[in-house]
Amino acid sequence: MADEPTKQKLWGGRFTGKTDPLMHAFNQSLDYDRRMYAADIRGSIAYAKSLTLVGILTKDEEAKIVEGLTAVKKEWESGQFRVQPDDEDIHTANERRLSELIGPLGGKLHTGRSRNDQVATDMRIWLLDQVDEIEASLVALIRVMVERADKEVDYLMPGYTHLQRAQPIRWSHLLLSHAFSFSSDLERLRQLMPRISVLPLGSGALAGNPFSVDRLYLAKELGFQSLAENSLWGVGDRDFVIEFMMWASLTTTHLSRMSEDFIIYSTAEFGFITLSDAYSTGSSIMPQKKNPDSLELLRGKSGRVFGNMAGFLVSYKGLPSTYNKDLQEDKEPLFDSADTVSSCLRIAEGVIGSLNVHPEKMRQALTMDVLATDLADYLVRKGVPFRETHHISGRAVALAESRKCQLNELTVADYKDLHAEFGDDVHEVFDFEASVERRQAIGGPSRAMISRQVAVLRERLSN
Repeated sequence: MADEPTKQKLWGGRFTGKTDPLMHAFNQSLDYDRRMYAADIRGSIAYAKSLTLVGILTKDEEAKIVEGLTAVKKEWESGQFRVQPDDEDIHTANERRLSELIGPLGGKLHTGRSRNDQVATDMRIWLLDQVDEIEASLVALIRVMVERADKEVDYLMPGYTHLQRAQPIRWSHLLLSHAFSFSSDLERLRQLMPRISVLPLGSGALAGNPFSVDRLYLAKELGFQSLAENSLWGVGDRDFVIEFMMWASLTTTHLSRMSEDFIIYSTAEFGFITLSDAYSTGSSIMPQKKNPDSLELLRGKSGRVFGNMAGFLVSYKGLPSTYNKDLQEDKEPLFDSADTVSSCLRIAEGVIGSLNVHPEKMRQALTMDVLATDLADYLVRKGVPFRETHHISGRAVALAESRKCQLNELTVADYKDLHAEFGDDVHEVFDFEASVERRQAIGGPSRAMISRQVAVLRERLSN
C-alpha cells in the first residue's frame, strides 16, 4: 500500500524524503517559543500592513489577514489553539492556523519575509515587554528599601569588614547600600532598552527585502526606537540577548549579596532581623527551625542566571555570519533568565517589606572597640598625625584587652599615660550616636547624609 501524502512543511518544496521523527523533535522549538505568540502576531499584523503599502496586498486582503491573526491570538489566549505535529515553532504554527482560517490568502503574508528576521523581531518585542515588567519590579524593590530606610534611621548597628565589627553605622545605611546597587542596575537596564529596541523585520533571510517595504513605517508601527541598518547583522545579532542575561547576572548577584547579609543577620548569633513567616520555612525534623529559604533561593538563583548567560555565550562565540540554527539555543536561557530575575525581584521586595528589625539587638552588638578609630581621630583634632594616633589607639585597645574591660572603662589617667594630648573630655568619644553623626561627608551614615541618600534615590526613581 502506498504511503499517504505527507503534509508539506513551510520550507519543504526542495525536499522529497520524510523527516526522521527524532529529527523533527530535535528541530522543533514550539514547546518553549509558543510564549512569543502575541509578539509574533503583532509583528505579522504590522508586516501585513506594510505589504499593503507596497501593493502586495489589497486593503481587503489586509483586513482578512488581520482578522485571521486576531482570531489566532484569541485561540492562544483562551487555550483553544491546537498544535499540529508539523508545527516546528511559533511562526509556522501561527501561519499554518492562519491559512486554515482564511485559506490560500494566508500564504501571502510571508512575502519577502523570512523566519530569520521574523524570530529576531519576535524576540525583541517579547523582551521589551518583559523588560518593562522587570523595570517596574526593580523600581518597587528600591522604593520599599528607600522608604524603610527613611523610617528606621534611628537604628544603630555595627558595620562590618571581613565580617568583623568595624565601625558604627545606621541600619538605614546598610539598607541603602544595597538600594544603590539596585539603582545602578536600574540605570543599566534603562540604558539597555534602546539596544533591544532595534527592528530586524524587513531584513529577509539575510539580503534584505525585495519588495521595498517601508521599514521606518514598520519600526514606528511596532514601537521600535530604531531599525537594523544592515540585514546580515539584523538576522544574526543576539547581542541584546547576551547583554540582557549579563544584566540579569549582575542584578541577581546583587540580590545574592544582599541575601547573604540578611541570612547572617537573621541567625540567632546576630538576631538583628527576623524574616516574616511568609518568606520562611521550617525543618522536617527540627520543630524550632525557621529557615530563611527565600533568601537562600535568591542567593542560589544567581548561579542559574549566570549559567544561562555563559552557556549561550559559548554557543554564540563561534558562529559564522547571519542566521544559524545554533541561535535556536537563545530562547530557553533568555526565557528562563527573564522569568528568574522577575520572580527574584518580587520575592526580594516581599522579604524586605515584611521583615522585622530588632534595633535593641543591633545596639547590643555595638562594643566600644568599634570606636577605636574615633579615639585616633580625637588626637588628630589635637594636631597629632594620624599614623601616630592609629598606633596610640591600638595600644589603648591592647590595654583594655589585657584588663578584660571596654575602652570606655580605661581611666583618664590611663589615656594620659598613653599620650599627653588626651584630656579630661576623652570619654566623650565613646558615644555611638555621636560617632555616626560626626561622619557628615557625602556618603556617610549621619542623619543628614541618610536623608540625602534617600532623596537621591527618590529622584532616580522619579526619572
